[in-house]
Amino acid sequence: MADALVSIQIIPRTRNEKDTYSLVDEAIQVIADSKVKYEVHPLETTMEGDLRELLDIVYRMHRKMIEKGCPSVLSEVKIFYKPGGASMDELTAKYR
Repeated sequence: MADALVSIQIIPRTRNEKDTYSLVDEAIQVIADSKVKYEVHPLETTMEGDLRELLDIVYRMHRKMIEKGCPSVLSEVKIFYKPGGASMDELTAKYR
């Protein structure tokens, strides 16, 4: 059972003002490869799952950006943690 939602906006710093959209796509692919439930939104991506696993995914996203040549990475991360169970559907049902 999922106990957390983690939203991340990742902002890779690039050399020579290179376009970052392809790098953000690579970061989102790290999430997709992890097989956790996630949704991409215009300004952030939200994942649902075990908090430890989600934080590890955040770490892997940052490592991927460094591997791709970014000298640094800035992220805004939001965490909703509820040991009894957390879901995107539960929090957004009244809006859908």
